[in-house]
Amino acid sequence: MNRRNFISSSALVFAGSSLQGLVPRSFALAPDAAKADHALRIEPCTLDIGPGVSIKTLAYNGQVPGPLLRLREGVPVSIDVTNATDNADIVHWHGLAIDSLNDGAMEEGSPMIPAGHTQRYSFTPRPSGTRWYHTHATANDNLAIGTYTGQFGFLLIEGSEQPAHYDQEINLAIHHWEPSFVPMVDTMREQSSNMPQTTGSDVGYKYATINSHMLGAGEPIRVKQGQRILMRLLNASGTENVVLALPGHTFKIIAMDGNPVPNPKSVEVLSLAVAERVDAVVEMNSPGVWILGSTNEKSRQMGLGIVVEYAGKKGAPVWKDPAPAEWDYTQFANTTAAPEPDQTFTLTFRDIGALHGSKFDTWTINNKSWPDIDPLIVQKGKRYRLVFRNGSGDQHPMHLHRHTFEVTRIGDKQISGLKKDVINVMPLDSVAVDFVADNPGDTLMHCHQQLHMDYGFMQLIKYAG
Repeated sequence: MNRRNFISSSALVFAGSSLQGLVPRSFALAPDAAKADHALRIEPCTLDIGPGVSIKTLAYNGQVPGPLLRLREGVPVSIDVTNATDNADIVHWHGLAIDSLNDGAMEEGSPMIPAGHTQRYSFTPRPSGTRWYHTHATANDNLAIGTYTGQFGFLLIEGSEQPAHYDQEINLAIHHWEPSFVPMVDTMREQSSNMPQTTGSDVGYKYATINSHMLGAGEPIRVKQGQRILMRLLNASGTENVVLALPGHTFKIIAMDGNPVPNPKSVEVLSLAVAERVDAVVEMNSPGVWILGSTNEKSRQMGLGIVVEYAGKKGAPVWKDPAPAEWDYTQFANTTAAPEPDQTFTLTFRDIGALHGSKFDTWTINNKSWPDIDPLIVQKGKRYRLVFRNGSGDQHPMHLHRHTFEVTRIGDKQISGLKKDVINVMPLDSVAVDFVADNPGDTLMHCHQQLHMDYGFMQLIKYAG
């Protein structure tokens, strides 16, 4: 059964009386179950993101981002999720090394939550760091569901060590709103002779927010001179990568996707592909009223920014364009080569045009699309290298479920020590990542752009035996 048909059929299956027989009792919510540690409710809500701008969406507990969940590494937790919508849905606990049943991806066997039902997730959270939770439902051409909605929230797993000294922590989630179909841009595709010309559609947006407000609406970030601010930044957009700056300041990046980087470094501009997180310490040493926002003027006009206001300073917020800079993952990594893997899988990504009347391109991995694609087979304890070869003109934020990988090559440059769960593969470029097969169970790998994932860009990794 493919991803596109699974939701409707799963709703019928789980609405029946055989729920307890299909799902282990530890996962389904029993009538006499003890109260869960946390509770989330998927429900419609209306967000006032700016003057005269209201967004109708789906969210957790009526707020965007959803409730901040702080969990302790290694301490078991239970979370009840009630689906108060008309469609089956699911929650993915992004970046955690947990079992396939609780991971929240139906391709791995995680059950959907039928409309009107409550489901309990029970797992032991690890590793520590900045993780997040979000829907993993299929959207296809319905831009009112899936990651186009407000179903996302921060999931902070606290370990024994403090990431850095700071005076204040601020969590900032980026999202784009009111998606619509727009003509596909073929500029980059035309540069590749082996890419077919396409006439499909892409997704564009009308508004953008950091947390729940557009730039200039809502409360500013209030700081004092001399403070060290820990900013946790999350790109929770359905399809849009972003580039950010805070004029007069630098971001000292200490972690990516929740994992400490080998070489913390200060940058004026940072890039966040879809689903990526960055932990950065910002020293507040440039008093004034500033805009933390997109380096793209059109995106700022859409709302992608937030005001940073020093104590005692007033006036219109200031934006200054930073010096042009290309994002380079390798500057945060070790320059030594990683150990050789036990086996290498080379995976080439291409789109093959809009098929069967679809508005969107179908995506392939080694010329096959989900669900008609064979899994990669791995053995427990071995080290595997995935070589991502992007044969398209699109950027692809590649995500591996239930495992953390080590980035071992960007283009021709070998590196080591940079641990992530999402890596952005640029057009016509290649990236290699290594992971240790240390968490048995079906494991999903996919591009995190909702549009690409829904139209074939997924593959399972299965453990032998």
